[in-house]
Amino acid sequence: MGLKQNLHKLKEKYKGTKMAPAFNAIHTFLYLPNETTHSGGHVRAADDLKRTMNTVIMALVPCLIFGMFNAGYQYHLALGDIQAVSSGFFSSEFWNWDNLVIGLWKVLPLVIVSYGVGLAVEFIFAMIKGHEVEEGYLVTGMLVPLIVPIDIPLWMLTIAVIFGVVIGKEVFGGTGMNILNPALTIRAFLFFAYPTWMSGDKVWVHGAVERVGQPDAISGETILGSLAQSNPAGYDWLDMFYGFIPGSVGETSTLLILLGALFLIYSKIGSWRIMVSAVVGALIMGFIFNSVVDAGIITETSKFYGLMSTEFWQHLIIGGLAFGIVYMATDPVTASQTNKGKWIYGFLIGFISVLIRVFNPAYPEGVMLAILLMNVFAPTIDHYVIQGNIKKRMKRLKVKTA
Repeated sequence: MGLKQNLHKLKEKYKGTKMAPAFNAIHTFLYLPNETTHSGGHVRAADDLKRTMNTVIMALVPCLIFGMFNAGYQYHLALGDIQAVSSGFFSSEFWNWDNLVIGLWKVLPLVIVSYGVGLAVEFIFAMIKGHEVEEGYLVTGMLVPLIVPIDIPLWMLTIAVIFGVVIGKEVFGGTGMNILNPALTIRAFLFFAYPTWMSGDKVWVHGAVERVGQPDAISGETILGSLAQSNPAGYDWLDMFYGFIPGSVGETSTLLILLGALFLIYSKIGSWRIMVSAVVGALIMGFIFNSVVDAGIITETSKFYGLMSTEFWQHLIIGGLAFGIVYMATDPVTASQTNKGKWIYGFLIGFISVLIRVFNPAYPEGVMLAILLMNVFAPTIDHYVIQGNIKKRMKRLKVKTA
């Protein structure tokens, strides 16, 4: 007897019990639901929540694979075992088995813990509440390993995932009801609860933490960290674009993030309005800071000079700004729902992200806080957009009836 038949029998056996949502979730995840409608008119479409989540995961897989190779590359590069990439994106110094082994060893446990713990919490809440397990965590479970440092302890990640799923999602009612992006809630918890593991210059390259204080210590500082201290970035802009730089597991390659954005826009999963407006907001804020430096208002002695003087367009290829714009700002649950609201919402995310980067040198990455802030204000933005449309229609009605 096949797996499908066994699962179907278990579904029937535990039907009506608290265990039913667990078996239903496993069956639905592996196969199409058995239930179909037999009467009445219904809108028939190929997309559903599971297909939507799977599409986003497919867009994230290239970033995950690249992150695995980059984890090993940064480690061997810091130890001096290999030379820096010099022959473009398809360089053999980067895409080799030794780099992948390190990446698999470090990244796969993060993925397993993220999915294992997060889905366990989802199953527990589903059984307690007696409702079906929702597929919303499928994307969150993939996002979390991509936005944390490579050496984050698994027990810290476990605590953060539990916090993020419970506080960031389940207390609001589950998938579709939360006002904060769960993945960013998890990262925010890690940052505020364990700041030494989420900032500084020793957490972004595997092995750097263990070597602190030794003569041959690995430098794992990110470009943002260097610029915040008014030090040169030390990387060519193409290296930054391709992703051959230290950083969170999946946030470094702007090239792959851009391809993922095009895929999400083509599949109509991600909002192009949010992406475009966020990019515009970031560029405008960066250009304003460049203008301030060019006018001589800020000099090289200022602690803000490094990031203010950074070319405005380079803000998009360093740090997690591009990743946040494409994969988290576009979350359809926590983002603005109106078209005009999406333009405002995205613009403010890009604008505030660069603003936080510059004026918070202790944590020179603003996209996490910017998105969470705008998650809170997204309903307000939509409210005023809708009220504005209502007022316009009321004026038209008065003119017609006058």
